[in-house]
Amino acid sequence: MLKIDSHTHILPKKMPNWSEKFGYGDFIYLQHHKKGFAKMMRGNQFFREIKENAWNAELRMDEYAKFNTQVQVVCTIPVMFSYWAKPLDSLSLSQFLNDHIGKLIEKYPKNYIGLGTVPMQDAELSVSELERLKKIGLKGIQIGSNINDENLNEERFFPIFQACEKLGLALLVHPWNMMGEKKMQRYWLPWLVGMPAETSRAICSMIFGGVFEKLPKLRVMFAHAGGSFLPTIGRIKQGFDCRPDLVAIDNPIDPTKYLGKFWVDSVTHDGLMLEYVLKLQGSNRVMLGSDYPFPLGDLEIGKFIEDMSLTKKTKEDIFHRAALEWLDLNKEDFIEKKK
Repeated sequence: MLKIDSHTHILPKKMPNWSEKFGYGDFIYLQHHKKGFAKMMRGNQFFREIKENAWNAELRMDEYAKFNTQVQVVCTIPVMFSYWAKPLDSLSLSQFLNDHIGKLIEKYPKNYIGLGTVPMQDAELSVSELERLKKIGLKGIQIGSNINDENLNEERFFPIFQACEKLGLALLVHPWNMMGEKKMQRYWLPWLVGMPAETSRAICSMIFGGVFEKLPKLRVMFAHAGGSFLPTIGRIKQGFDCRPDLVAIDNPIDPTKYLGKFWVDSVTHDGLMLEYVLKLQGSNRVMLGSDYPFPLGDLEIGKFIEDMSLTKKTKEDIFHRAALEWLDLNKEDFIEKKK
């Protein structure tokens, strides 16, 4: 069975020291301090150590083969977004990352599908880069759950979403710049609590802001099974019903009407939760995702899904059909033809 991992991250092996290049800021760069490992440095501060599978395309394919997975949707690591930077500098960084992914998918068209990044703080520059990255073969973009603390319903981001719909580009919303991050560093809470909340923030902002209503053909996927949105949909619906004067001010449509209108990945780490997600979303809107190569991801690439008592159709939806529809691609593009 064809398996497409819809949520993975990759970096170029070599990058400029952007802080030195631009003359300011705590941009990420890599220090290859020992064989097979690199330090991600945020300015002069250590951010995280990554392994070779964060940049080595062939090693990634070998690791995936162990879990019968043939295709990876690749995008940058969210810390690279750099929405806080000067727009032209953020564009330069985005183009560097997008060109790297463009070359990767050109070399391995049956193994990699590319998502780009754009300088969301500047809509005009973003739209221009959307047009360019489509020409080099990328199928969509990854964006943060908020842009410099502004929610995704803000009017200034709408032209970017509008361009994605017009160009037929998919959208992956990934939590980043987590709310309360500076005040809850202990216990890894930004990743365990902040990220799920951020994804719900993004979904609610797009629903209540009317983005889905205005752009019905926009194909959006939310990481980590939609974060805390689906588990708290009852509360969200109750808020909509009891205080429409606060909640329904920009869009009068019941939020539950949008279930199944967007996609989520399968990163729940829990079969019972995935069953709940499937019940709300439908299997054609839930796709295999791993968050590879990071340890908080599903690094057995859907093994827990294979072990679940799901129908063949449901597994096929999760493993490839939902992703193909989200990306507007054909299964035949990734199947080796028999001679």
